[in-house]
Amino acid sequence: MLWGYANGIFPMAVSASDPSLHWFDPPQRGILPIGGLHVSRSMRRHLRGCGWRLALNTDFAAVVDSCAARPETWINAPLQRIYAELHDAGRAHSLEAYDGSALVGGIFGLSIGGAFFGESMFSRAGNGSKAALLALSAHLANCGFLLFDTQYPTPHLQSLGGLTISRAEYHRRLTRALAAPADITRRPLPDIQAISQLNTQTS
Repeated sequence: MLWGYANGIFPMAVSASDPSLHWFDPPQRGILPIGGLHVSRSMRRHLRGCGWRLALNTDFAAVVDSCAARPETWINAPLQRIYAELHDAGRAHSLEAYDGSALVGGIFGLSIGGAFFGESMFSRAGNGSKAALLALSAHLANCGFLLFDTQYPTPHLQSLGGLTISRAEYHRRLTRALAAPADITRRPLPDIQAISQLNTQTS
């Protein structure tokens, strides 16, 4: 799995019931600017008033399970087992948003050097996944990451500042990022109030 990501490919299943994994190397790749996502005024107001707290790797299994608990999903049982093993090895990470003790949103992915490969995110409350995504982008910037890979570009990610780049450009950025001495545990997470005060950037 780590070799695949380091060489620009990633696995997905056709469905939860299909035990096979298929590897992909799309001609266009989606990435997010590190620490430079768009934060709308309404999202800033929500973050200032929600009282949520953020955590890193507090309940990785719950985040993966929540991302997989959809009528249609590419996360099958073999992938869930591999993600768990990578988490135990310090290579897969989750960022959670909590309202009190309730998990309201989260995101998980893999890290190699200064590259973070975002896999999936979920919400159980309005803006739950977006809060986790904004926090992760800021945290990756603080920890020295150079690449935030989202695999495929989507309209939702583009609305937050996501970019679409060619396969060749992706591989150039990946090579540079893999050599960076980043560590996702290097710095403490920003809190929700800090996220609400982020400057909007476009690159």
